[in-house]
This record gives sequence, C-alpha cells and structure tokens, in this order.
Amino acid sequence: MDEPEVLGHDQGRVLAFARTCPGKQDPNDDSAAVIGTLDGGLVLAVADGVGGAPVGHKASAIAMQCLRDSVASQTASGDLRPLILDGIERANSEILELAIGAATTLTVIEVQDRVARGYQVGDSMALVVGQRGLIKWKSTSHSPVGYAIQSGMMGEDEAMHHDERHYVSNLVGSKSMHIEIGPAVRLAARDTILLASDGLFDNLHLDEVCALARVGPPIKRMRSLVDQATQRMHSEHGKPDDLSLIMLTP
Repeated sequence: MDEPEVLGHDQGRVLAFARTCPGKQDPNDDSAAVIGTLDGGLVLAVADGVGGAPVGHKASAIAMQCLRDSVASQTASGDLRPLILDGIERANSEILELAIGAATTLTVIEVQDRVARGYQVGDSMALVVGQRGLIKWKSTSHSPVGYAIQSGMMGEDEAMHHDERHYVSNLVGSKSMHIEIGPAVRLAARDTILLASDGLFDNLHLDEVCALARVGPPIKRMRSLVDQATQRMHSEHGKPDDLSLIMLTP
C-alpha cells in the first residue's frame, strides 16, 4: 500500500495503512481490520504476527478473521465486549491448533456512541489522543519493558534501545494468553484514536507520535507518521519492520 486508505463512517474518518518492512521479500506479518457493527459502531484492530514467515502472517490473519466473524454474528444492538472477547479466544484456539509455533499480538478498540474501549494482547499499541496532545488512554505493552515503562521504572528513551525491547510476554496463540480490557473513554469532538504495530512505536517516541497524529488534515497526519517512521527505520539506530496503522479522527 503506497497511500493510506480513507473510509468515511458515522464515527468519523478512518485511515488505514500497511506496508512490508523495507527490503523484506516475505509477506507482511501485520494484519489490520476496520469492522462496522450492526448499530453503527466500529471495531478497529491491528495484529503483528510472530514466529517468522509464513507462520507470523498466518497468525495475524487468523486473528483478524476470527474477530470479523465474531462481530458479524451480532444479532442485536448492545455490548460488543462478549463478541470481541469470543473472537480473540477463538483466534487463540485456532492458532494453537496449527501447532506450528505461530502467534500474534493484537490490539483492538471498539467505538460506540463516541465511547471507546480497548482490548490488548501483546505489544502492538493503541491510544486516544486529545486535541492538545494529551494522552487520554494508552494500552500497556505486555512485555517486561512495557511493564517497566508503565510502572515508572524505565523511561521511554531507555526503553527504545533496551536489549529486551522485542520480548513479548503475552500472545494470541499461547496457552497462557490473557486479554486486558481497558476502561470506557468518552471521546471529545477532536479526539484521535491510533492503533499501530511496533514498526511505528519502535521508531518514533510517543510524544512524536502524538504531535504528528493530531495536527493538520487527517491524510497529512497519516502520511507524516508513515514518512517519519520510515526515515527513522533507515537511520543508524532505526528498527526496520513491517508497519501497520489505523487512525480514527473527526
């Protein structure tokens, strides 16, 4: 994908982008989904498969398909939480049944009536950013480094270059998988939601991401995030990787 895809929706404008790691010949291990619900809501998801080609790609694709199928089974307006949890649990079972060492991260945000809620497995990240750059909510990366940042034991600069940055302690496709459910977040008129694989957050600091995600027309914001992450990947301390992003903005 050379340019972000833009989708109109009652909840706002959705922009999506996915690209394979520069120089990589194998398929993109990331998968992403934008799923409409029966009563006009949205379910946004990004997954980053692990285990190497082709199993990483397969695991993330299974996660998206199970989530889509579960949300599509909705028969009445109401709470999406059981459907989302069931989709993730089903993906976990299907990936385990492959028995090929496949697994994937998964970050999900549901939006209904301008209220957002996140679901997290692994270290792909989702956040809600206010108009002035305030982070209203951010998922916790399920990794030693992620927990250290959350507890205040480690700063972001140190974490960006930590030897265990890529160690993930919770994955879809694991017998010990657990799903972290975030709080309900009431969205203000100019709030932005962003979900991305670690191709973004391993190359840009959080304050850089927030600044780029909230200023200017939505398509320009998305292009800026992609361009800055790509430039950083090619730098001396960059971390080349697959890159997938979804943005919901007014």
